[in-house]
Amino acid sequence: MAQKILHYKGKDISVSYDLKKCIHAAECVRGLPSAFDPNRKPWIDADAADADAVAETIHRCPSGALRYERHDGGGAEPVPDTNTAAIQADGPIRVRGRVEVRDHEGRLLSDTPRLALCRCGLSSNKPFCDNSHVDGDFADPGGLGRGGVLVNDMVDADGLLTITVAENGFLRITGPVTIVGADGEQREITKGTLCRCGASANKPFCDSSHREIGFTA
Repeated sequence: MAQKILHYKGKDISVSYDLKKCIHAAECVRGLPSAFDPNRKPWIDADAADADAVAETIHRCPSGALRYERHDGGGAEPVPDTNTAAIQADGPIRVRGRVEVRDHEGRLLSDTPRLALCRCGLSSNKPFCDNSHVDGDFADPGGLGRGGVLVNDMVDADGLLTITVAENGFLRITGPVTIVGADGEQREITKGTLCRCGASANKPFCDSSHREIGFTA
């Protein structure tokens, strides 16, 4: 799916909006309706609120669809000290931290500190979520199956988490991350493979079901 990014320039802060990554979590609309109003055109007014308030609201966007650039000397978006991958019940994997996503040939797909990854196998914007799990009636409680290992020497100096998208297959995890189940269970790993076809019986980890169902992506 082709990338479509819209830009909204303000005096103190400018906002960019990646339409294809938006999962309509509405954190922006609820958090700062003066600046983010879907009933207005343009729906983003970067000057309608204090730049700090706009930036703080964007930090809540789970998909990374919203980003900003400060013109007033304000700092860039802070990166969390700990990488987390939170499994959403019946939904995507919400990742935060120092993370990069690469395709099977090593090309960079994303280096934003916030993103939502598809795990139902239905997204038209794979590996990112596009809310297809809703219409596709994807159902999974978001618990932690068996999988993932912790290898301390796989942690580099800056704590980078690399997620590599296997062709027609899983998401390969390399680097430190805390996997968080929908029930609050946590597991620290540095290596593992996560299901993205929606068919694994050991979610969120891969069990090679993508081969059995002929998953292509």
